[in-house]
Amino acid sequence: MSLDQYLHTLRTEFGYQSQPRPRFFLNYLPGSLSLAYYIRLLYILFHASFPARRNSLDNAKWAMYSYRVLRVVESVGGNVNISGLRSAAAHQGPVVYIGNHMSLAETLILPGIALAFGRVNFVIKEELRHYPVFGPIFKALGMIAVSRKNPREDFKVVLREGHKFISNGGSVIIFPQATRSVEFDVQAFNSLGVKLASRAGVPVIPVAIKTDFHGNGKWIKDMGPINPQKTLYFKFGTALPVSGKSREIHQQVVDFISQSLTAGGGKVKKNSEVGVRKGE
Repeated sequence: MSLDQYLHTLRTEFGYQSQPRPRFFLNYLPGSLSLAYYIRLLYILFHASFPARRNSLDNAKWAMYSYRVLRVVESVGGNVNISGLRSAAAHQGPVVYIGNHMSLAETLILPGIALAFGRVNFVIKEELRHYPVFGPIFKALGMIAVSRKNPREDFKVVLREGHKFISNGGSVIIFPQATRSVEFDVQAFNSLGVKLASRAGVPVIPVAIKTDFHGNGKWIKDMGPINPQKTLYFKFGTALPVSGKSREIHQQVVDFISQSLTAGGGKVKKNSEVGVRKGE
């Protein structure tokens, strides 16, 4: 399948499902799949850094590299399941995509999905802009960077830069939690995405993400072991207008992600109340 066919599938079938692939001998050698995965992944990112350094990394190339990452996942036996895009396809105009954050995989694959429906920007950790290979790519794409150290300042940055991007016709992807985790912690999931949507006057689309295929590493968090037995799920919900109902919409986003992850075998840490903390 080509990139154009992939994007057409997302727009018209509102999802994507990996096709069965033959198992190779690497599947039976301990650590070999992870090694093959990271060699191929780093090759793609290294290749993407060249147009980034020349300031020629546009949305079309970003979508292409994102799709190539998906294909790398499939090349080592990974199964990708994308669903629920009917609302994203039907909506005219910008939205704020709000999802849980599990691994590096969604940072690389999710933008390519959203780009099928228009321009998009991403809220990332500031430290990613200084990584040797990632840094030039994220800087060239003009991603919204937050420190994760000062919630009040991060709040201001996201509202200012996110609103500016949305005002120019683009959508924003945000993971409103402090750190990646294979467990969805309801209490740690703040309402920043909903507040951005409320200020910009656009709806939110919740995204339930399960990417524990790509593990978090002990020494390098972004490079943990992979497990091709675990399917990568990206489930999108219905566009939800905010318009003065921030708390209610935030709860609906949390409920959608919690229920979707539970149905897909994910882990959810539930609390008596959803965390909408001061300054978030």
